[in-house]
Amino acid sequence: MHCLVRQTQRLSWWLPAAQIHTTAVQRTFWEREKKSGYKTKLAEPSKKQLIIDGLRDLKEEIKLWRQEVKEKLESDPILVFRPGETDIVFDFKAPDVLDKWTVTTDADHGEGKSSATLELSASGAGLFHGEVNSQHTKDGIIKRTGYANIRTKRVRKSFKRESTYDWTQYNMLVMKVRGDGRSYLINLHTEGYFDLMWNDIYHYVLYTRGGPHWQIAKIPFSKFFLSSKGRVQDRQNAIHLDCVTHFGFSVAAKKGMDGPFGLEIDYVGLEYDPSHQEEFAYEMYKTPKYIVAT
Repeated sequence: MHCLVRQTQRLSWWLPAAQIHTTAVQRTFWEREKKSGYKTKLAEPSKKQLIIDGLRDLKEEIKLWRQEVKEKLESDPILVFRPGETDIVFDFKAPDVLDKWTVTTDADHGEGKSSATLELSASGAGLFHGEVNSQHTKDGIIKRTGYANIRTKRVRKSFKRESTYDWTQYNMLVMKVRGDGRSYLINLHTEGYFDLMWNDIYHYVLYTRGGPHWQIAKIPFSKFFLSSKGRVQDRQNAIHLDCVTHFGFSVAAKKGMDGPFGLEIDYVGLEYDPSHQEEFAYEMYKTPKYIVAT
């Protein structure tokens, strides 16, 4: 509910700003569906299979609902604020952890020749590796390509209810990683209710050193900046940490950086640092309301 209210407030700056015909607004902002045309056609299962899958899922959903009730009863807000301690959000210790992540490349949509996979490394961490290739399909439409991406699946509650992560008690993102010297993009998705906000992502760069040693990256949430469909937005705001829907990493073949890549992830965690008082790192300018764009 809090996310929906904030999204409505964000929309309100342009809704009354200009008298524009409804069809013009739809052509400018309206989206048919969340994938923007990038859909994979799957064979529809039989009715018998749907019933079997439904009964199997029912057991898992009831188990998940019991876990939710247990966590609700046992939660203690006094134990939340522990300065200096890192609470692990994502790691690769569970046997089914890889099923909670999705890997995509430009080749999945017939736009390029990059490849990537996510698997467990010899040290028990998650290894995101592959090869990025900037050679794109010669169809007269695609201009640039060469990327690979991983992200978590949509967080949800029991009985298929979509939810969001609530990280409002923290102000730092902490990661233990081992890279290859490349720069990776950290992605915090805040997928909104309205179509204008389906592609809202907050980014920050993860610089890796390369070599055999692990590094601890500690990044304030105040440093993350907003983009939509790959474009950094003029109208910026601090990330709402109770509206995060997905977490992920991206790598691209920019400036001739084609070739293999590898990022090993031990864990991703959160921390509350009382010495960090910054709310938002970027200076903002007031946009006239008659400009109906970002």
